[in-house]
Amino acid sequence: MRNLVIKKSIRAYNTICYNELITRGYKVYVGKTYRDEVDFIAQRGQEKIYAQAAYYLADEAVVEREFGVYRAIEDNYPKYVVSMDKVTLGRDGIIHKYLIDFLLER
Repeated sequence: MRNLVIKKSIRAYNTICYNELITRGYKVYVGKTYRDEVDFIAQRGQEKIYAQAAYYLADEAVVEREFGVYRAIEDNYPKYVVSMDKVTLGRDGIIHKYLIDFLLER
């Protein structure tokens, strides 16, 4: 039962992030690297950003999965990991955002 609640929370969380990007005027796509999936590639005119949505960065395996997907992407567009963690965990030029801050910025 607990796993079902967590899975539904994760889907709802991804939907929140997707809807926010759409509201900001981005066209949003799912991306693939040679071995991983990028949750969102958002484009608006010449602007492009990448975003990974993670409910919580609960352990090092989750951190590695969410940040590691960007290793195969060698361009210089902004890369984000959005989660419910209030502590900033950015690394290697990848920006970590607390969901509430992400939703409130313009």
